[in-house]
Amino acid sequence: MSVVLAITFIFFIILARFFYIQIIWGNELVMKAADQWNREIPVVAARGKIYDRNGTLLAGNLTTYSVFVRPNALEDKEYAANRLAALFSLGEETLYEKLSSGNVSEVTVARQVSSQIIDDLVALDIAGVYYSRDNTRVYPYSDVLCQVLGFTSTDGLGLSGIEKIYDNIMGGTDGQIMYAADIVGNERDNAGIVYQSAVDGDDIALTIDIEIQLAAEEAMREVYSSANAKAVSCIVLDPSNFDVLAMVNYPSYDLNDVPREDGQTLNALSRNSIVCDIYEPGSTFKVLTAAADLQEYLNGNKSVFSPSYIFNGSRTRTVDGTTIKCWSNHANGKHSNQTLADALNNSCNPCFTDIALALGTDTFYSYLSAFGLGNVTGIDFAGEALGMLVPQSLVRDCDLARIGFGQTVAVTGLQLACAVACAVNGGNYYVPRLLKSVSSSGKVEENEPVLKNRAISEEASALLCAMLEGVVTEGSGKHAYIEGYRVAGKTGTAQKYENGAVAAGKYVSSFVGFFPANEPRYLALIIVDEPQGAYYGSTVAAPVAKKIFEDIIAIKNIKPFG
Repeated sequence: MSVVLAITFIFFIILARFFYIQIIWGNELVMKAADQWNREIPVVAARGKIYDRNGTLLAGNLTTYSVFVRPNALEDKEYAANRLAALFSLGEETLYEKLSSGNVSEVTVARQVSSQIIDDLVALDIAGVYYSRDNTRVYPYSDVLCQVLGFTSTDGLGLSGIEKIYDNIMGGTDGQIMYAADIVGNERDNAGIVYQSAVDGDDIALTIDIEIQLAAEEAMREVYSSANAKAVSCIVLDPSNFDVLAMVNYPSYDLNDVPREDGQTLNALSRNSIVCDIYEPGSTFKVLTAAADLQEYLNGNKSVFSPSYIFNGSRTRTVDGTTIKCWSNHANGKHSNQTLADALNNSCNPCFTDIALALGTDTFYSYLSAFGLGNVTGIDFAGEALGMLVPQSLVRDCDLARIGFGQTVAVTGLQLACAVACAVNGGNYYVPRLLKSVSSSGKVEENEPVLKNRAISEEASALLCAMLEGVVTEGSGKHAYIEGYRVAGKTGTAQKYENGAVAAGKYVSSFVGFFPANEPRYLALIIVDEPQGAYYGSTVAAPVAKKIFEDIIAIKNIKPFG
């Protein structure tokens, strides 16, 4: 009886083992067998191209090749190592060790190899050596727009910028060539070949206008050099829908020669600071304070100031024991008897302190929120900074007073540009965008502008535009003036802080301007970080905006507005 039970027990163990192998483990074993008796050569999908808004190529592909070796199929490993090392400039001893290790079925010898070298490889006629097409990303404009476009890995994966954000659109799907092989990896006679084609990635078009981008790049390089600045950045927007027409950060790097071996340098040079870094804007922020005041005046708020109100000419204000001074000493009646337009022209801090306090925390913060402060803009780019805004519940009067003229608040360049664009375009705040359209299978799908909210009325916006035009025609922004083109804008000069204290001799000079003043079509924000010598935004940044606007006028053949 015990023998029968033992035989029955063994039978059930064998049956269970058969069940496990056939049913549970079967698929895995089939795949392992297929892998042993089949070989695949990858067919790399062509990455989608990147164009500007007018169809100019910004990122494309050069057809190159990857080279592989199946060590088991080599007849003479020493000879193969010698010839391949010479052809691809590799260490012969290291390559021979890889080919002789016996631990791998395939060794990748080289990637992104030119067709000329592949011709030389074919001439060697080494059994067990294969090649397949891959792609090398190429950027016709080298370092232009480098922080925006970003770069890819050697395998063609998007690692930063637009290349990363839209990698799922441009990446495509790789294919393969599969054939039957013997135990050592040689192709079997009369074996069928299965070809699975690659699906190429889709092309995209950006909102960028490369001609405007090149003009902005040239202007920013010039001021970087002439001002001996630490860094410079610029953004050009279409105020009517927040399309990004140009975005510059300098210094930069060559996208065709990415410094991959120096991570620290690459991280610094590839950072899109106008989106990802914050700074204290200084007087350019007064545009938003003035906009809030004008709208509240139109709303009938008796606590704020009308366009004709005459501000006290005092040089200082004391709030919560904190003394706030104007940059001018007000000697000889300077800055006395000022209207709001005069205060913008003269960039007089105490006037904007009065406005902020008159608006009050709740009202002022509601406008700051409507202008996108304290939040991301939503641009299609990774790493956008929030900015810094004192929590409303913690704001003291002295904080509110300083926010009124652009201190105790920090923004990204993109945030400020969008906020000002909203203030001067009739009050409409759009989500800024870099993607204009996607081309798939011959069809173009447009990425339409998205209206986020309305901050002020058209009437308030028109009043503000007229005042900002005065800043350029007769105030601190006169170096941006262009005869016949109704340029408007505001200058800014902000001290920098280090370890909680003012950093002596370190400033951020800026200018935000647009034209034409009565119907804005182009808006530019210029930021010059730590210029040496002259440091006022009026003398450092405003002339740069003028140059960019003059170039746009020439590029687009814009006639004078009279």
